[in-house]
Amino acid sequence: MGWGRRVKRALQAMVAPTLFLGLVAYFLWQATQGDRGLPAYAIRQQQLKMVQSELDRVTQEQSGWERRVAALRSQRLDPDMLDERARSMLNLAEPNDIVVPYGSGKRLFSPP
Repeated sequence: MGWGRRVKRALQAMVAPTLFLGLVAYFLWQATQGDRGLPAYAIRQQQLKMVQSELDRVTQEQSGWERRVAALRSQRLDPDMLDERARSMLNLAEPNDIVVPYGSGKRLFSPP
């Protein structure tokens, strides 16, 4: 009976470390191969860089439009901007202006 008891104690002593090692192995596998592991992190970092560059581009475009809109406000009306906008909307030109005709499909500016 002494030998069986030793084996039983040895098996009971190995249960906790075996479970712990299995748990560690599972998390290591998930960290290296899983859907939310290191490869997914690298892909998300690339996506983040692309989105941040797009945000920078859109922010610059927005600031340009905000400057143009601010120039048309009544508090700070820019006569050149008003003249440019009126001519483009009305399709008019001054007698001294040089007009370069474009084809019907090759407009420089599209109407709003």
